[in-house]
Amino acid sequence: MFVDRVRIYVRAGSGGSGCVSFRREKYVPAGGPDGGDGGDGGNVILSVSPRLHTLMDLRRRKHYKAQGGRAGRGKNRHGKNGEDVIIEVPPGTVVCDSSTGDVIADLVSPGQAVVVAAGGRGGKGNARFATATRQAPRFAQPGHEGEERWIDLELKLLADVGFVGLPNVGKSTLLSRISAARPKIADYPFTTTRPHLGVVDLGDGRSFVAADIPGLIEGAHLGSGLGHEFLRHIERTKILVHVIDMAGIGDQRDPVKDFHIVNDEMKLYNPELALRPTIIAGNKIDLPEAKENYEKARNILCKLGCEMYPISAVTGEGVRELLLAIAKALEL
Repeated sequence: MFVDRVRIYVRAGSGGSGCVSFRREKYVPAGGPDGGDGGDGGNVILSVSPRLHTLMDLRRRKHYKAQGGRAGRGKNRHGKNGEDVIIEVPPGTVVCDSSTGDVIADLVSPGQAVVVAAGGRGGKGNARFATATRQAPRFAQPGHEGEERWIDLELKLLADVGFVGLPNVGKSTLLSRISAARPKIADYPFTTTRPHLGVVDLGDGRSFVAADIPGLIEGAHLGSGLGHEFLRHIERTKILVHVIDMAGIGDQRDPVKDFHIVNDEMKLYNPELALRPTIIAGNKIDLPEAKENYEKARNILCKLGCEMYPISAVTGEGVRELLLAIAKALEL
């Protein structure tokens, strides 16, 4: 199961209390203070692991608590620090505070880490409070409480190329042809209900990661259909490949209108997406009337500054030319 959003509770460890203690030495009835400091509480840390691809593990466990610091002891012995709790997340995880919605971190690189709940500091022992006029302090400082909060984790796929388009236009079929990915494929809308990643190897030393993103409908920027489930995953892609059904099968859709539906939804969701380099793949070119529809659409859409390629994800016609164009655009 692909899980790309989860809420968890994190609580750091509290600091240990400082110690009130005095030296006990032979022939010295009242030695000076020797209470040690308490240990610091453990932190809760999120760390990026390249072996993870979903947030599934965090769905099973919702609460994370770090160890508290130990109290200080006599003879100026400091308490042991609490152990940190490290939570591994996949690359592309955005961390937000659940109560405020503020972004805490955007974790994209393997090994990148962020403290989401800081451990409390240990309290000072009475030895710290001795002065020339206060030589035998009988008090120490308690440890500080650790931070706690609910946080939202949201995964945005890290892909070079995002396949976008309306439902059932052939995005999944195309990804399965050009990579080892095996998304679910069938002849009905919303077959793809979660993103799929595939590594495309051109065989000449060049490769890139492509994502088959769930299709959208009008009103997606408001959350209709798969709405935001689609749109947030294309925010990181470098290039968009807009897949259009050139055959117009089923409800006799207009390829040009279909292009503008998807483009307008992306623009309304995030205006920057409309500026992303886009290549148009006119799919199902092997079916009747597709070639005629392709030429009509090409005369209109190419005027928008987009390259357009006729392909058939089923037979493989034109796919190699499309991949070379994608690889060239990624090099710019």
